[in-house]
Amino acid sequence: MPRTLLVVEDEKPLLKVLRYNLEKEGYRVVCAEDGEAGLAAFRREKPDLVLLDVMLPKLDGFEFCKAVRRDSRAPILMLTARKAEVDRVLGLELGADDYVTKPFSVRELLARVKAILRRTSEGRSAAPVRAGGLEVDLERYEVRVRGKEAALSAKEFELLRCLLKADGRALTREQILEQVWGYDESMDIDTRTVDQHVARLRDKLGPEAERLVTVKNVGYRLKAD
Repeated sequence: MPRTLLVVEDEKPLLKVLRYNLEKEGYRVVCAEDGEAGLAAFRREKPDLVLLDVMLPKLDGFEFCKAVRRDSRAPILMLTARKAEVDRVLGLELGADDYVTKPFSVRELLARVKAILRRTSEGRSAAPVRAGGLEVDLERYEVRVRGKEAALSAKEFELLRCLLKADGRALTREQILEQVWGYDESMDIDTRTVDQHVARLRDKLGPEAERLVTVKNVGYRLKAD
């Protein structure tokens, strides 16, 4: 069955372009033109991925994220015309998994969508992994820290899984961007995005945070022991 994508965007010309190109790729696309209608569609359709504009009537993208994250970890890709770093960070902190800044190329957007859905599928078919007091259930997308569940966003989960797969090796920020964000040179993603996600992940790992080690002039690694 085709994957279901929910697009919440109030700019009708852009919504039309997104729908056409996503359907051309074989996705089932559900559309909404304001935040309230989008949230209702989300609860009704249970999409595999949400493409979400920030500036929406009735309910903005930030409030949408907060509402969705109360009971779902479905990936959210934000579409924003705001270039200020504080706005991007706010979206990520509220539970968005990735963002693209308008104007963006359709090619870049499709690459981001494919990368997110691919990682989600991989996580569902993998076996649970343990590292010290961390228990990572790759099938259920769940993380426990010394027996207590940690509420990670999909992107934070993918970052943790990426470092687990490295088996103790240090990864550069560029390698992490490539594996977690599907990054290539055509995409405008700052390496500080990795640092921001690592900082949030450390906060959520609490007593196990020291396992995320900063390797000077390189990047990050995860201590298994």
